[in-house]
Amino acid sequence: MKVLIKNVNIVNEGKVFESDILIENDLISKITAGISEDADQIIDGSGKYLLPGVIDDQVHFREPGLTHKGDIESESRAAIAGGITSFIDQPNTVPNAVTQELLADKYEIASQKAYANYGFMMGGTNDNLEEVLKTNPRNVPGIKLFLGSSTGNMLVDNPETLENIFSNTKMLIAVHCEDEATIRANTQKYMDEYGDDIPVKFHHLIRSEEACYKSSSKAIELAKKTGARLHVFHLSTAKEMELFRNDIPLQDKKITAEVCVHHLTFTNDDYETRGGLIKWNPAVKTQKDKDALWEALLDDRIDVIATDHAPHTAEEKNNVYTKCPSGAPLVQHSLVVMLENYKNGKISLEKIVEKMCHNPAILFKVEKRGFVREGYKADLVLVDLNEDWTVSKDNLLYKCGWSPLEGMNFHSKVTHTFVNGHLIYDNGKIAEEKFGERLLFEPRD
Repeated sequence: MKVLIKNVNIVNEGKVFESDILIENDLISKITAGISEDADQIIDGSGKYLLPGVIDDQVHFREPGLTHKGDIESESRAAIAGGITSFIDQPNTVPNAVTQELLADKYEIASQKAYANYGFMMGGTNDNLEEVLKTNPRNVPGIKLFLGSSTGNMLVDNPETLENIFSNTKMLIAVHCEDEATIRANTQKYMDEYGDDIPVKFHHLIRSEEACYKSSSKAIELAKKTGARLHVFHLSTAKEMELFRNDIPLQDKKITAEVCVHHLTFTNDDYETRGGLIKWNPAVKTQKDKDALWEALLDDRIDVIATDHAPHTAEEKNNVYTKCPSGAPLVQHSLVVMLENYKNGKISLEKIVEKMCHNPAILFKVEKRGFVREGYKADLVLVDLNEDWTVSKDNLLYKCGWSPLEGMNFHSKVTHTFVNGHLIYDNGKIAEEKFGERLLFEPRD
């Protein structure tokens, strides 16, 4: 099977240039102007932009065990409509993916159901070090540790266990950093005043800057002490930005940072209109924090943009504060949110591709993905930067049927998504066949 895309603007490795691109079977075979080979399909890319498929390094697709909220099929379908061609799913499903057998079960489900390429994190607990150390770094992206409790009961708070995990694995360790004792004390303070119905506007004061900084600084201290490879998920505060550096290339960093789309989009002022729909852990914080995250993203202290896609039902989200779960669906919209920021002059196309495509591939050592290069897997996204549309219930693909972005207008659209050389999303039409593959990872030194 050959697909030829003509006269398209390719955004790759710090450049935007017009070219043709030839896909043969699952690989990119040629990138040059004026390709005249016969092809099974020819797409006119004039005026459009071709990006590498987005690699989202943090999603919760809810399967197994929580499939009333979302599942691998429904959420990966939404992902490819949003230009995400590879995802890394977290272990707080039911049961938690904390043994090799349970991890293998998730991979088996994905092999049948995933529209996009997939990787699953191995979960660490206070008492599964032996299982963690059996993890194969060739086909598992890393170890996930919750240093603050969030959705699911996976809190790792035993200092000896943490040091053992950090000292004994060469794999990347990804962490959710919030200090549990601080959060519990803050929650109790507000419950004493309001009971269960705490106004959601206090969420960022309960899951506070102090809770985040205390935990992330401790994790970084431990990584420096042990030499572990640490990746800190979903940073949310200005204060934490002092913990990260930008004076060495990404491939040489032992400690890396991620920001999520929602922390770049919303502030605590938005709780008034969007309420529990924008309740996340860590919390969306102040304008000052949002500005500092943008600054760190643009100066390369923050390495990756992700979603922390975490669907819940509308009914669950409409509960009172203490019963309203944190998290929201984002994979269908993360790329267009960032393209909107490009349209508004906040970030370049090259930087978006660096943070959403190249850097996750470098950071996780994903094999042959994340770049538009000859010989690489043909995971590609075509976008139209001049198409206006509005997020509404009738154009959502999430199983939960709602989005925190409903009512927002965008001026760019994903028109085509290729996964492993197959055109699986074409102007709103989704192929029935699934072509997602298990992600492979190059060994670490």
